[in-house]
Amino acid sequence: MSKKLRVGVIFGGRSAEHEVSLVSATSVINALDKEKYEVVPIGITHEGRWLSSHDALGLLKERVNIENLPEHILLPDPRKRGLVQLGDARHEESTHFVDVVFPVLHGTYGEDGTIQGLFELADVPYVGSGVLGSAVGMDKVIQKQLLRQAGIPVTPDLWLVIDSFGANEKRIVGSIEKKLRYPCFIKPANMGSSVGISKAHNRKELIEAIHLAGEFDRKVLVEKAVAKAREIECSVLGNDEPIASIPGEIIPSNEFYDYDAKYVDGKSSAIIPAKLLKATVRKVQRYAVGAFKALDCAGMARVDFLVSRTGERVFLNEVNTIPGFTSISMYPKLWLASGLSYPELLDRLIQLAIERHEAKKHLKTTYQPKAEWYKS
Repeated sequence: MSKKLRVGVIFGGRSAEHEVSLVSATSVINALDKEKYEVVPIGITHEGRWLSSHDALGLLKERVNIENLPEHILLPDPRKRGLVQLGDARHEESTHFVDVVFPVLHGTYGEDGTIQGLFELADVPYVGSGVLGSAVGMDKVIQKQLLRQAGIPVTPDLWLVIDSFGANEKRIVGSIEKKLRYPCFIKPANMGSSVGISKAHNRKELIEAIHLAGEFDRKVLVEKAVAKAREIECSVLGNDEPIASIPGEIIPSNEFYDYDAKYVDGKSSAIIPAKLLKATVRKVQRYAVGAFKALDCAGMARVDFLVSRTGERVFLNEVNTIPGFTSISMYPKLWLASGLSYPELLDRLIQLAIERHEAKKHLKTTYQPKAEWYKS
């Protein structure tokens, strides 16, 4: 009988999406085939403390007895490839080796390339995009610039640095009103789950929305709203040869798909597959795969679109490199409708992580110069 793979599922984190991460991780841990995998739960508190225990999920949800648990850390040492308990002199004995890491960390310090850099230093395979793909996938300002360069349509926008807004408020607001007009959407450049996002219908709402978004990120993105847009989502899976799922449509319970509409009130609904013309479906899938490649993504991504009522105009809204994995999340639901079950999807993502890691092992990391000039 082959050895089980030890899968470190990382969740929580220093992010406004901490709670969403806990729910996603619950679904992932429950769905992983226990005949194939030995799950190593790894929780990160709001303050950044790393915990590893069988009940780490429950402890983070309840926020109790955390101080009594031993603290662990993933060492950036490729010889270890595991978690080491801090304050333990028997480091070698207390190392929790992992074969692959499955990060279910939404938002900052989890989806933005920071923790992916740690995985690279530790030389451990991990699910999802690398440092670059994660970083540009998280930063909506840079993301849109790259998508435009790739010929993928996005909505008109302006962006600003929040520290410069106070001294230049009149000029910035005037530029937004002239170029984008109302209504418009205001977002933190680096955030997900619709945290800090507002829809402004007038100047007062715009100014308030900019200040709100500035509480979550130093960069604020302002986008022109698409009138009566349909919210279409498409899942992508793969590494260098990604494929797209069938698209689905979100029917939000609020004016737009905000945090409450996504997670709290339970009144939003999804139509899978989305009722779109075949030509529009092909366009959505083509743009989704094109964006995945343009941003150098890997493993998985959910790509969100705004589509006009007639289906003639399609705008890519954003790419999410660690999409939600809750029971109501569109990423797994779209793959289920495309013929791939939740456990099969997790198997494939882990396989893609290992394949990508194996491919990187063939790259050289040393160079032998003609002379040992560096010793002089």
